[in-house]
Amino acid sequence: MAKKGKKCLDARGKIDREKFYDPQEAFELIKEIAKATFDETIELSVRLGVNPKHADQQVRGGIVLPNGTGKELTVAVFAKGEKIKEAEVAGADVVGGEDLAEKIQGGWLDFDVAVATPDMMSVVGKLGRILGPRGLMPNPKTGTVTMEVGRAIGEIKAGKVEYRTDKVGNIHVPVGKASFSSQQLLENFFAVIEALVKARPAAAKGQYLRSVTISPTMGPGIKISPQKAAALGKAS
Repeated sequence: MAKKGKKCLDARGKIDREKFYDPQEAFELIKEIAKATFDETIELSVRLGVNPKHADQQVRGGIVLPNGTGKELTVAVFAKGEKIKEAEVAGADVVGGEDLAEKIQGGWLDFDVAVATPDMMSVVGKLGRILGPRGLMPNPKTGTVTMEVGRAIGEIKAGKVEYRTDKVGNIHVPVGKASFSSQQLLENFFAVIEALVKARPAAAKGQYLRSVTISPTMGPGIKISPQKAAALGKAS
């Protein structure tokens, strides 16, 4: 078994692993334990009371975090005609059509998000085996297949994050960096929880937010009361 480092042990010692923390208390605590030599990402993990095997219980969408993600994202856009200029003006890092698709087929994947206009999906669709497994495939449900490319790029650059249930009903979303204030992290957290509560499938039965945990890149998780998180999500 790997030996735990001093920082990890110190962090674990500050957390009551049996306790479900109040959200504000949890984010104040995570600021104390995120002590890596780099600016750690703070991730929110939520287990939902859904069965993703059923299409009507999948939860997927996107939201612009009030305080951004703390990360500069590279955006690639598939467009043609006047939409190329719109994308460039909005701040797209790479814009193209067939040429961009060929570049990706050749192995280039130096971007974080892909956006496409609907009329380019016949080109983008051929890249499904490359983009799909990496979570880079444009999708209308997350707002990345749209004619409003300028707006989509603006939202992504402003800190838009996507969420999607995995095979067992979990969702993992970054809510900021360790350098953020606890209030900034809390506001981003509220925004994601509110979005998840609003996205609750009608077919979902019983308790919807089963578990809520936040964790820094290099540290242990802190459990948050699902009941308090759900109440705040409905009240937001």
